[in-house]
Amino acid sequence: MSAQLILQPGKERSLFRRHPWIFAGSVERLVGKARPGDTVEVVAGKQVLVKAAWSPESQIRARVWSFDPNEIIDNAFFKRRVAAAVARRGVLPSLTLEQGQRLIHAESDGLPGLIADKYGDTVVVQLTSAGADKWREAIADALQLATGCARIYERSDSDVRGLEGLEPRVGWLRGEAPAGEIVIEEHGVKMAVDIVAGHKTGFYLDQRDNRGLLRELSAGRRVLNCFCYTGGFSLQALAGGATSVVSIDSSQPALDRAAANLALNPRLPADRAEWRCENVFDELRKLKAAGETFDLIVLDPPKFAPSASHAERASRAYKDINLLGCKLLAPGGLLMTYSCSGGIGLELFQKIVAGAALDAGRDARIMQRLQGAPDHPIALAFPEGEYLKGLLLQVD
Repeated sequence: MSAQLILQPGKERSLFRRHPWIFAGSVERLVGKARPGDTVEVVAGKQVLVKAAWSPESQIRARVWSFDPNEIIDNAFFKRRVAAAVARRGVLPSLTLEQGQRLIHAESDGLPGLIADKYGDTVVVQLTSAGADKWREAIADALQLATGCARIYERSDSDVRGLEGLEPRVGWLRGEAPAGEIVIEEHGVKMAVDIVAGHKTGFYLDQRDNRGLLRELSAGRRVLNCFCYTGGFSLQALAGGATSVVSIDSSQPALDRAAANLALNPRLPADRAEWRCENVFDELRKLKAAGETFDLIVLDPPKFAPSASHAERASRAYKDINLLGCKLLAPGGLLMTYSCSGGIGLELFQKIVAGAALDAGRDARIMQRLQGAPDHPIALAFPEGEYLKGLLLQVD
């Protein structure tokens, strides 16, 4: 018999709204024994409401596997859920043309703590919850069955695992390393993906459509790409006809990879690209002092606020970077600014950017709201899944 997680009175309302998280403050007690990742029945009053994965180390004490209290959580369950997530990507035909694609987007695909990205015939998984970690082998089998992929690599090395009481874990789950580097093609531009040492699963697939938009906007413009990582935005700007692209990142290895990615695309004008290994905040101040201006600026910083508790400090960083960006734009220039911080909501982010424009003495208008690519769906009952938000501004 499964252990039962008894909720405090009134704390079941979020489950009726189909929100998949149960916080520590909602738990009255655990009846029976459960190890981290074990499936428990969640009970309100005398009614079993859902089946969830137990995580005693986390403030999110349980994550819902199924809102059907009679569903059995076993290998067959993961085969069904993984197959459904993979099939869901076929709804949008454009996604079938991409070599880099998110197959499973955690809670939004009904698989909390599981991320799976496909690069060619290689799938990279991240297991960030105790429940997903427990079902590692079943998940790998289900992915191989649903995709026919040759190999699966695990990149369970994010800081989030520490909150679950889990150690980092990386390595090949199925198959072995390919003979050469993994290269994907996005909007006609080739990019090498380092699944072993790169950020996230090796690449920022969520920005795919936004990079395509940048390409459309770049013709005849001087472009500045901040926090450029391995050059995804930079190469699309070159492909779109930018007159020059200055790219800044604090990581020399990332810039070396960006330059190598440019070399993979001999048709792109390498003489228009400049790579600068600098602290972005410091370099933007130097550019302003030198009187430099740009026609299009991309601000895609790392996660400043991993949770709401970091929001105040992160807000200052977002304000600073957007203030500098507004000051460096030529009149009528375009600013593509992003936040990938879960602790900064869209309303707050827009307020921060508006304050930055005001302090810079610039008038700005939103031309388009930007979000993650459609293979990163957002469950209506799980707004926390909308971590990436962005604005395309025209600045006078």
